[in-house]
Amino acid sequence: MSSFITHWVTSGGIVLVFVLMAAESCGVPFPSEVIMPFAGFLAAQGHINLPGAILAGTLGNVAGSLVAYALAARFGRLLLLGPGRRIGIREGHLDLADRWFERYGLTAVLIGRVLPVVRTYISFPAGLARVDLSRFTVLTFIGALPWCIALAAGGYAIGANYSRISGPIEIVAIILAVVVIAIVVGWLIRGRSRAAAPRP
Repeated sequence: MSSFITHWVTSGGIVLVFVLMAAESCGVPFPSEVIMPFAGFLAAQGHINLPGAILAGTLGNVAGSLVAYALAARFGRLLLLGPGRRIGIREGHLDLADRWFERYGLTAVLIGRVLPVVRTYISFPAGLARVDLSRFTVLTFIGALPWCIALAAGGYAIGANYSRISGPIEIVAIILAVVVIAIVVGWLIRGRSRAAAPRP
């Protein structure tokens, strides 16, 4: 099984980085803050190539952004707030991206690539405004590249030193798991208490 997983990661890891980063840029909730550090971690373990993973992440971001741009330009907010809700697109996301784009124009495409939430949805108002596609593409690449480098480098650093920090990481993971379980149990108990309480 471990041999199969290693082979799967080695042969498909970079492709998966591209696909997931493209999906994120289309509004699908696959956070790059998880994808790229994990890619860096795999690179440190020798399963994939770090520059290749960074390039795949950046190009995936560009590809997904172009799809989002095209969908917005062709179908507008009706599609984004209709079927788009099924993949997590909300009106608040678009409003935030709209405000950024109205304030900064094409500069928002560049700066927005390193801002959570904004980076995922900034392509939609750009498509609605039908900005120059070549400039949009170049600014998307320039903005996405340092973001992917920083996240992948962080994951690589963790992977390279994993043997020394695996103990603390496991302890923190256990603590977080306990906290999450306690929150869920408390939420369930509170919900049942409210449901059982007599109504005035």
